[in-house]
Amino acid sequence: MSDLQQSEAVEPAFPLDFNFLYGKPKSQGIYKQRCEDFVVKEALGFELTGEGEHVCLWIQKIGENTQYLARQLAKFAAIPARNVSYAGLKDRQGDTWQWFSLHIPGKITPDFSLFESPGVTIHKVIRHHKKIKTGALAGNYFSITLRDISDKEAFQVALLNIKHGVPNYFGEQRFGHGGHNVSAALTMFEGRKIKDRFKRGMYLSAARSYLFNHLVSQRISDNLYQQPMQGDCVQFVGNRSFFTLPDLEPDTIHRLQSREVCLTAPLWGAGELASQSDAKIYETDKLQCFESLQRGLAKNGLKQERRPLLLVADKLSSTWIDEQTARIDFYLPSGCYATSILRELIQ
Repeated sequence: MSDLQQSEAVEPAFPLDFNFLYGKPKSQGIYKQRCEDFVVKEALGFELTGEGEHVCLWIQKIGENTQYLARQLAKFAAIPARNVSYAGLKDRQGDTWQWFSLHIPGKITPDFSLFESPGVTIHKVIRHHKKIKTGALAGNYFSITLRDISDKEAFQVALLNIKHGVPNYFGEQRFGHGGHNVSAALTMFEGRKIKDRFKRGMYLSAARSYLFNHLVSQRISDNLYQQPMQGDCVQFVGNRSFFTLPDLEPDTIHRLQSREVCLTAPLWGAGELASQSDAKIYETDKLQCFESLQRGLAKNGLKQERRPLLLVADKLSSTWIDEQTARIDFYLPSGCYATSILRELIQ
């Protein structure tokens, strides 16, 4: 069924049953049972200068919403809410550490030791010459405790598997319950007016992410997640520059296997696909049933970009706390989701 046909329904269905790379996990388990079971710490990737118009706060928040906290900080500092920024939203149900920046030019830095909010601790206050923009971080460190693990042996096998990589899916939270945010994007593309800028951005991101996840899932189903096609786009690991494979010489395969470069899938927008030849035909064919989403994304100013197919967690380690409880620690680049790791480990 095309997305155009789906739009005729009251609530278009966008299934989120994307393929597993190693098969559905055999072990069950629970995460986020407590806030302290899900610890995330941002890594900016650059040093703050100590001077400038922006006051940066290193904040630990437990069981608190990022946007709500940003408004509270603005109120405390007596500045407009738009003058508070952060690199990204963090889970409410967790122990999360992140940077906020407040634009306070020509004023004395407020005494943030007087700021009070349940579950919130300000650990550092330092000025910087630029605001912290959305996405302006290198990555995140995760420390996640998994409880009530039903099959320790199967869990250990899954841990070994994910060291080789997992599908680089956008997390299901991006799509809303039952894919609602993708459905909302489709109705927006069909003419529904959305005045709220945040919601517009959320729906656009959901639609774009859904196309990416769908294509990655298809490549897994077709056993093409590590097998390059002629015309595939590959990206250098460690930066976002990419190039197209004109041929499949042994050197190319070696560079992929050594993870010097990695296969990518499109983040949809205006313009031509960067892939060519067989890969372009494949990507076009697999996404043709979502033409309305493609057109809507292009008309809303998004450009064609690429994202790695697979995600390999850095500094991955695990510790058994007891026979049914394990803690896993790892680092992910900005824009990657811990849930992509967890979904391959436990049900």
